[in-house]
Amino acid sequence: MKINFVVEDMFVFKYIGCSTVAKTLYRGLKNQNGIDISWERYKFQADISHYHTFGPIALLNRRLASGKKILTAHSTPRVNIGNLALTKTINKRYPDIYRKFDHIITISEACEKEVKEMVPDIPVTRIPNGINREYFSPSHTKREEFREAWNISPEEQVALTVAQISPRKGFYDFMSIAAKNPEIQFIWVGGFPYGVASKDYLKIKAMIQRKPKNVLFTGFVRDIAEAYCAADVFIMPTYAETFGLAVLEAQACGLPVIARDIPEFHEIYEDSVRYFSTPDDAHAELHDESSLEKCAHGARDFSSRYDIRQVCAEHLSLYNKLVTS
Repeated sequence: MKINFVVEDMFVFKYIGCSTVAKTLYRGLKNQNGIDISWERYKFQADISHYHTFGPIALLNRRLASGKKILTAHSTPRVNIGNLALTKTINKRYPDIYRKFDHIITISEACEKEVKEMVPDIPVTRIPNGINREYFSPSHTKREEFREAWNISPEEQVALTVAQISPRKGFYDFMSIAAKNPEIQFIWVGGFPYGVASKDYLKIKAMIQRKPKNVLFTGFVRDIAEAYCAADVFIMPTYAETFGLAVLEAQACGLPVIARDIPEFHEIYEDSVRYFSTPDDAHAELHDESSLEKCAHGARDFSSRYDIRQVCAEHLSLYNKLVTS
């Protein structure tokens, strides 16, 4: 069975979540028996063409490709709000684009509900995102290397966020939480993959220029696992997600997580994380040492639910079903 992954991961787009998820899945499937898997935007002969983005190159590939065409719904209209400029114009295109595929993989209950409402005639299968728990794991060496590279002392407490910078990801609340906790070093790893098309781009850039001393913006980093290992707590202030993979990566590295109180996180992460609604809530959670310790204790074990090996098996099952149907 020939499988081809189509991912528009050019330039800074290689850092966006859907590209990261696709790479993890691709590597997990690479050594599986019975399949010949490739990662080529301009390959058109395959039993299954699996799309993880749907920009112009992917849609051209879909038109020319043979076999079954699958799309993983990493992006939905809901998560564009507060993320991109011209959101309404972009979101209007989603139903027409989604209807072009034979099958859609949804990654959470919230994601599946939205997809079914948009394109009720397209069959869907829910398969969550997966994580390589060998790569994302606690490491004292990586902790030291990241802190040394960014001039962070061993005794400093570090609160980490990993996300593209946008209002939807909770940038403004992140800044507010940091202002309430000057004794903590706050780090945001990520940048603007959509450049000036990002929501509030100029406003946010100006705020970053005036950031307080306890806030660090690293942009995209070489080894994201180093950042997780260097932190003491992970904060995810996002307002909407289809899955929220960064939370899982943080848990696999043994971090306690303080996350926005949104339905998607309750569905996926249940009571393995601490929740907040306002910056004041997050401030309180940051100083509840017993809750954070309990949260950290069970974090890595919880991440085993989404081990990439199980997720690969679910994808292989779907591929076989579609090829033989």
